[in-house]
Amino acid sequence: MQIQVRNLTHIYSEGMPYESVALEDISFDINKGEFVGVIGHTGSGKSTLIQHLNGLLKPKSGSILIDGVDITGKDVKMRDIRRKIGLVFQYPEYQLFEETVHKDVAFGPLNLGLSQEETDQRVAEAIGLVGLDYEEIANRSPFELSGGQKRRVAIAGVIAMKPEILILDEPTAGLDPKAHADILRMVERIHEVQQNSIILVSHNMGDIARLAGKVLVMDRGRLALTGTPGEVFRQADLLESLGLGLPPATYLMRELQSKGVPVSGDILTMEEAEEELYRILSGEK
Repeated sequence: MQIQVRNLTHIYSEGMPYESVALEDISFDINKGEFVGVIGHTGSGKSTLIQHLNGLLKPKSGSILIDGVDITGKDVKMRDIRRKIGLVFQYPEYQLFEETVHKDVAFGPLNLGLSQEETDQRVAEAIGLVGLDYEEIANRSPFELSGGQKRRVAIAGVIAMKPEILILDEPTAGLDPKAHADILRMVERIHEVQQNSIILVSHNMGDIARLAGKVLVMDRGRLALTGTPGEVFRQADLLESLGLGLPPATYLMRELQSKGVPVSGDILTMEEAEEELYRILSGEK
């Protein structure tokens, strides 16, 4: 296992009047190279969880092992954690600060102690990997770019450090449909090229169903459900009781079933829905 989380508990403002248990007895595993989706209602503990995985928060109790090393230990060096685990916060473009795109993307690798030569190479690779033209934007101010381009530059700054585990917290938040789709295609390409593990936090059930191989469902600080997208989204009543929904394609199939159309109820993605409708319309069995 690349990530082993065991009995993780975190308490905000412990001992104070506003004490709040944010995580309670969380345990799960993530294999190397897996694409994992994390879903849950607002306040369910998703952001608190991923900040533990990056070492930004320390638990009240429990352990987090990354490649066998407990990152909650006192002797763990934060630089070693940052080399392995990259975290992209919501609206990462707000964290851009350098005068040029190149300098902004280079900030992380340089702080890892890499040479200027290797840093420059990683910057060019990362900018290309997020779908931008290095020659066109490298020397431009990041603040002159469009919103979608700024977000890509911010993500490039994280992947330039070549993390073995990439955590993305709502990477498409606030984007229009085209930019939303572009960012997700970019995430898929990063996963394909860097062969890293990806943890994607999202409220979009369709995105999770299409991209993730494993889904973690959070509810009020606890892990309510885990499994493949098929296993998780079959639990429609449970998910809806947690304030969550199903992928749009699944709702479409359920509506067609209610009208007497003999479609499968296990459809999760629009691609699968398209194939299923083609099967029905062409008379295939």
